[in-house]
Amino acid sequence: MVCGGFACSKNALCALNVVYMLVGLLLIGVAAWGKGLGLVSSIHIIGGVIAVGVFLLLIAVAGLVGAVNHHQVLLFFYMIILGLVFIFQFGISCSCLAINRSKQTDVINASWWVMSNSTRHELERSFDCCGLFNLTTVYQDDPSCNAICKNRSSTCQMCGEKFLKHSDEALKILGGVGLFFSFTEILGVWLAMRFRNQKDPRANPSAFL
Repeated sequence: MVCGGFACSKNALCALNVVYMLVGLLLIGVAAWGKGLGLVSSIHIIGGVIAVGVFLLLIAVAGLVGAVNHHQVLLFFYMIILGLVFIFQFGISCSCLAINRSKQTDVINASWWVMSNSTRHELERSFDCCGLFNLTTVYQDDPSCNAICKNRSSTCQMCGEKFLKHSDEALKILGGVGLFFSFTEILGVWLAMRFRNQKDPRANPSAFL
């Protein structure tokens, strides 16, 4: 059968939705990893990426069921919602890539000082650092810091630099992956529209689909 036929459109749509399921899981996993870094969780964009991943996963399941069963209603809502997800995901991905180091520093600074002392101390232990960005302050000026580096050296690395490194890495991965795969959603909408208007050769030839 030629590539433009019913079977080819069905198989292509099923394969694309399997890819969407994997992408949704990937977005959720990478965003959760970034969120688990602590301060990065204050960046609302990462929460948005997790939401996009969840929605993409659910929509992929619905699209897969609609493609297998040639379900008209499911395919219709699949096209509409996938188009909306594309717009949302494209915006979130661009925002991730647009956040520069200065903006990340402002977010980390603001988040650091609204945290409780216990949360700050836990982050200092986890990242093995003391303080934030005040490079003139050594660990002796912060006796409450209990990082391991205090036992190895006279000074400890500032936590802000470590936070920036991890947050920048997470945002680049999220933005790049989201932007790349958001364009495939346009292909998904087109395939669903094409497949929805085709007739199933195994069905009643007189039935209008």
